Amino acid sequence: MRRRRRSAQRGFTYIGLLLAVALMGAALAVTGSVWSVHAQREREADLLYAGDQIRAAIKRYYEEVPQGQQHRFPQRLEDLLLDRRWPTVQRHLRRLYLDPMTGSADWALVPAPGGGILGVHSRSTAAPLKRQGFGRLDTAFEDATTLADWRFVYRVAEEEGAEATQPVAPGALPTVPLSALPQFRTGAPSNAR
Repeated sequence: MRRRRRSAQRGFTYIGLLLAVALMGAALAVTGSVWSVHAQREREADLLYAGDQIRAAIKRYYEEVPQGQQHRFPQRLEDLLLDRRWPTVQRHLRRLYLDPMTGSADWALVPAPGGGILGVHSRSTAAPLKRQGFGRLDTAFEDATTLADWRFVYRVAEEEGAEATQPVAPGALPTVPLSALPQFRTGAPSNAR
């Protein structure tokens, strides 16, 4: 009889141990899944930051032009690190950001119509977790099916308005008649009333 009880107790202990291992495995699987989602959300936030920084650097490169030169887009991303068009050092980016989704600096480049780089996007084909709540420049990301569809592109007309994209010809500035300007007195102010 004692043998039977011991063997029954061992059997229940064994089943209890198997059940505990199964529950721990399920808990670890849930934890891993939550961690994976959290990690992807962080990488997507890093992608939004890095892409926005590169887009802003392309904007500065395009808009800040030495006198006598035409507006143009950078030919390489490295041109944003050191702009050689100027006699002094000009940096539009402090460092070349890595693509957080792939872990490399091998961004997919969006070519500008007249040559150069108009923007960048990730090479990742993963589906984005973030679907809404984007900034004004990134509203098209809401319809993206992959992270490669998040294109960080500098659009001259959207950034500055249509008027600012058209160069102003010399002498075409509006003239204001002198009578429309405020009149200022010269000399010491008078305290007499």
